[in-house]
Amino acid sequence: MRLRGIPLALQFLTVIPVKITGRVSPQDVSGSSIFFPVVGAFQGLLLSVCSFLLLSRFSADAAGVILVLFYALSNGGFHLDGLSDTFDALSVKSTGNHETDREKRLKAMKDSTTGSIGVVSLCLALLLKYVLVREILIYSSYFNTSLILFLMPVLPKWTMVAAMCRAAGARKEGLGMIFLENTKAGHVVLTTLVTLALGFGAFSVASLTGPGTLLSGLSLFTPFLLSGMAILALFARFLTRIFEKAFGGLTGDNFGAIHEISEIIFLAITCLWK
Repeated sequence: MRLRGIPLALQFLTVIPVKITGRVSPQDVSGSSIFFPVVGAFQGLLLSVCSFLLLSRFSADAAGVILVLFYALSNGGFHLDGLSDTFDALSVKSTGNHETDREKRLKAMKDSTTGSIGVVSLCLALLLKYVLVREILIYSSYFNTSLILFLMPVLPKWTMVAAMCRAAGARKEGLGMIFLENTKAGHVVLTTLVTLALGFGAFSVASLTGPGTLLSGLSLFTPFLLSGMAILALFARFLTRIFEKAFGGLTGDNFGAIHEISEIIFLAITCLWK
């Protein structure tokens, strides 16, 4: 595990200007996936701090909007762009010829313009995030809000790495293909350990603020975290099957879609636990 993967992961997933010196090999690129949840932890920490500051001055409605906007800006809308491109491609009507359909969908995905279905997917994703974040800010009873906002960017980034392992690539080139070709089971295991360490570490810190602000002890947090990761992994596998059938494999845009959908699912799971 090379710590050089941390700045690489920051460069891939955020708008933070990180300068990487020296040659970057495909192994360096795939190795950075181990630190994707660390990048999510950095974003989650910022969201937690922002929520504390915003709720002291604004209503939960206004705070929810600002949090969703700030989060989208922190990664330059990178994953949202992948979501819209993916749904634009999925909306391409079938001609009856699988290979022709595949090429048309991949071409639509690379198109720089956003179609109507892509716009609808963006609006629905942002609306669902806002509604679910607002729900957590107002009505959460079992949760420490800061703990959930911290985990919100962490788990979807773990889900992306889980989806990379043993998945086929739709194209022969591109950043997504580098991850798909070089991400092995060992990367997923290490990423899982990092994610669990971050989750339980955040729980330990949150427990210092008082028992009434988080899940009622470790006996409740543990099944919440583990079941949440299991559900996200199943959804990632389900989405992978859909994308492989539609595009002949996965692309970088598909990983963005997996991230966004996983985030919404995690927030929904959290709301069901309240």
